[in-house]
Amino acid sequence: MIRTSKLAGSIQPSATLAAGAKARQLRAAGKAVYDFSLGEPDFDTPKHICEAAAKAALDGHTHYTPAGGTAEVKAAIARWYKKRYGYEFGAENVIVSNGAKHSIHNALAATVGPGDEVVIPTPYWVSYSDLVGMTGATPVLVHTTAAGGFKMTPAQLRAALSPRTRMLMLNSPNNPTGSVYTRAELEALVDALQDTDAAILSDEIYEQLTFGDAKPTCTALLRPWLRDRTITISGASKSYAMTGWRMGWAVGPAAVVKAMDTIQSQETSCPSSVSQAGLIAALDGPQECVAEMRTEFAARRELTVSRLKAMPGLSLPVPDGAFYAFFDVSGFFGKTFGDKTVTDSVTFCAALLEQAHVNLVPGAAFGAEGFARMSFACGRPTIEAGLARLAEWLPTGK
Repeated sequence: MIRTSKLAGSIQPSATLAAGAKARQLRAAGKAVYDFSLGEPDFDTPKHICEAAAKAALDGHTHYTPAGGTAEVKAAIARWYKKRYGYEFGAENVIVSNGAKHSIHNALAATVGPGDEVVIPTPYWVSYSDLVGMTGATPVLVHTTAAGGFKMTPAQLRAALSPRTRMLMLNSPNNPTGSVYTRAELEALVDALQDTDAAILSDEIYEQLTFGDAKPTCTALLRPWLRDRTITISGASKSYAMTGWRMGWAVGPAAVVKAMDTIQSQETSCPSSVSQAGLIAALDGPQECVAEMRTEFAARRELTVSRLKAMPGLSLPVPDGAFYAFFDVSGFFGKTFGDKTVTDSVTFCAALLEQAHVNLVPGAAFGAEGFARMSFACGRPTIEAGLARLAEWLPTGK
């Protein structure tokens, strides 16, 4: 018998992917399932991006590239940041990876290890704490509340700091809550770190998906000293509907990027050559596709929020970004649905999926017991039908 490692035993499977797998099992059994578990846009990748990748393949660009991406794709990323934020950097400051999750892993692996602490506000994306744990470092979770907009305060951050703090992980717009820190809120947070040695990992993957008056902020540009202490993470999956292309990147100090490049060279050799060609087309090409998707996500947000707010027993803040609704389901704890007694967010979501065939992700997976996350990255007819099912099911709890 082959023994599995302590590392394998200590890591939990991705809750969002696990939820998606359960929904697929029910579909395979012939059930109609309304799956709101995955953060994956239902749009096809825009045609001009696909055509660029197809041309690259037909032109023979199907071989290994440099481990951290081609010079051309790095230049495209630099052009995009200069145009959007006025952020200027060189090829030595950027690395392309197999998705933003890979970028986060490499950034953590290159900067933290046993004995170090990484501060993470909760709710957090399901992979953060396990990615930190894989390095041997310790995640320090800071609880935020719905009443506070699910935002960490400077006082909370200062209280979480210790001599072992090496990094703060920020995510705005946020998964799972949809909260977006204002520029002033972020300035107050980073100022709390100025007299420490802590770095910042700023996950900005949803930066092009904000609604109303909410605006994204590039954390690295908030203060002159932050460029040398910030690793900015982003990617093409959400804004360009390129989830399967696995294109993420990190921008940061040259020494950190070099270390990430070395790690990546041993892990995966390089990102996909044809995906890199598609990414160049995405960043340099027409951006109307992003605006169109953002407009549709805004309409889905309004539909989702209005339907959820009309359901007795549910409460939620309006998300300002990304494509998630994160709502309080704790009012149903202690109730019995059919033969299932709900005691927490996990049993709530399990009973809902089994009985009403509506698939949500329990808040416990995000470090926020009492809540559930719904992705509205799917079409409006699915949202309408799935939330109608939820509205019918909730009153059956006794």
